[in-house]
Amino acid sequence: MLETLLREEWGRLLALLVAQFRRLDLAEDGLADAFEAAARRWPVDGEPDNGPAWLLTTARRRIVDRMRSEEVLARKMPLLAVDAAVTQEAQRVMVDSGEVTDERLRLVLLCAHPTLSREAAAALTLRLVLGVSTEDIGRLFLQSKATMAARLTRARKRLAGASFEVPADLAGRVGIVAEVAYLAFTAGYAPGTGADVVRSDLAGEAIRLVRVLRSVLPQPDPEVDALLALMLLQHSRRAARIGPDGALVLLPDQDRTRWRTEEIADALAILTPLAHAAPAPYLLQALIAAEHALAPSSETTAWERIVERYDELLALRDTPVVRLNRAVAVAEANGAGAGLEALDSVALPGHRLPAVRAQLLERLNRHHEAVEAYDEAIALCTHGPERADLGRRRAAAYVLEGFEPHSLDENTF
Repeated sequence: MLETLLREEWGRLLALLVAQFRRLDLAEDGLADAFEAAARRWPVDGEPDNGPAWLLTTARRRIVDRMRSEEVLARKMPLLAVDAAVTQEAQRVMVDSGEVTDERLRLVLLCAHPTLSREAAAALTLRLVLGVSTEDIGRLFLQSKATMAARLTRARKRLAGASFEVPADLAGRVGIVAEVAYLAFTAGYAPGTGADVVRSDLAGEAIRLVRVLRSVLPQPDPEVDALLALMLLQHSRRAARIGPDGALVLLPDQDRTRWRTEEIADALAILTPLAHAAPAPYLLQALIAAEHALAPSSETTAWERIVERYDELLALRDTPVVRLNRAVAVAEANGAGAGLEALDSVALPGHRLPAVRAQLLERLNRHHEAVEAYDEAIALCTHGPERADLGRRRAAAYVLEGFEPHSLDENTF
């Protein structure tokens, strides 16, 4: 239970604590202390009826103790005393989703402070608001855990004393918040470590974050709308991503009857008014995802149109990930040989590049080279379910001469 609470409640609890005490450092330390106390006491005393309220109350006590020890705000200490009334208030807050949503938005906007770089803002929000581990954040930014930990520490220091109110320049922070949300969504569907096939809870939090952002914007933002559509289209496949045995299921093998058609419909309804909007990164990615959602099967997908979309996206955002995804689409549209040629321009750390190369080599019946590429991918992969999937594919390439692998897709990695 405690691990689930850490994942699901960390951001909500931290936002409430920052809102009350206006000290990010105290709030984070106090909440960490509360979880440590729960780990010690709950196995002995039993789990409380309302775990989040217990954690909130305990964190408040720890924060008050620290403020007293620092001799900070001494004259206001009576107002901060954690007594029975505060415990009751904690019970109420944890069932009042409106208040929590407001405070979480403020915390997100604080993390998107203009004094921070976009990467620092995104990393800090992933850590503080959504509880993503420092190691997984480092993987998303292609950095080591130690390097990312140092960056997070510097970002926290830069926010010391910053206001915890909705800023006047809300529109100016929209792009940062959108980027943060999409990184969180990516973390949900590409866990870097551990046994989880997917973290649909984290992806769901990212979607909720974008919905909240849309609701408070003074006027519609086409890229925010496109981002929500993109997330809904990808999130609609969550039930089909895991097989009956708990194994990872890639897009070509997914049972499309398990896709959430109502979420696909919602996404398409959002995209329809954007049909003639100027090309933009989230819009182009959403249009690519829509092609997959509309296709009855991988074989009938409009791969040529997807390649065209990637060409447009590459002109706007030339990144290794976009180049890798484009190479996958090229392989489906024009053959594995063309896909391998497209991979020559990709320089991407991690396991995904050799994994794609291995599958393309399989399709060309170059099984020995495919096995070597799979070995490289497996050695670099730290995500248990994906590593197991790569192992199964390697075994097939090694044993089955003439094996024709599954088709690829840019959303499968």
